[in-house]
Amino acid sequence: MNYVEWERAVPLEIRGDSVWNAKAYRFALFLAELAWHDSTKLLGDKRTISLADQLNRSAGAVSADIEEGYSRGTGRDRARFYEYGLGSAREARGWYYKGRHVLGEAVANHRIQLLTEIIRLLLAMVPDQRGTVLREESPPYGITSTPPALGEESPSAPLLTNIPMP
Repeated sequence: MNYVEWERAVPLEIRGDSVWNAKAYRFALFLAELAWHDSTKLLGDKRTISLADQLNRSAGAVSADIEEGYSRGTGRDRARFYEYGLGSAREARGWYYKGRHVLGEAVANHRIQLLTEIIRLLLAMVPDQRGTVLREESPPYGITSTPPALGEESPSAPLLTNIPMP
């Protein structure tokens, strides 16, 4: 499975909702799909049963927080939920690192990179909604305000085509 195949399988009711326009939301929903499979693999090893639960909860919370925030009436309120999603993304990234011994390096590294991209997107969304800068002085995620030129590959493109599975 890759991102394009997954995206085609997402119900029209979800793809037709305006929250679908948010790239961070689409990536977070895709992450939740991957985490489902990854958690299943982690459940097969007694040492990572609780890790599987934590990973599945935090990965699922990212898209859920974006959904809830997107539905709020004010930018400040939206930003608060996007920050919750940011926290969940960082938590999930840590669980993937901890689960790398069972999931394998390729899977863990892919998910960590995908989560880093989601974090980068959320770090841009929060101040945009709040109208202020986040407490983080200089995030190392390379936030840019200009999208790639037409025909130019997005930095996240490799994360969406060759998806390692456990």
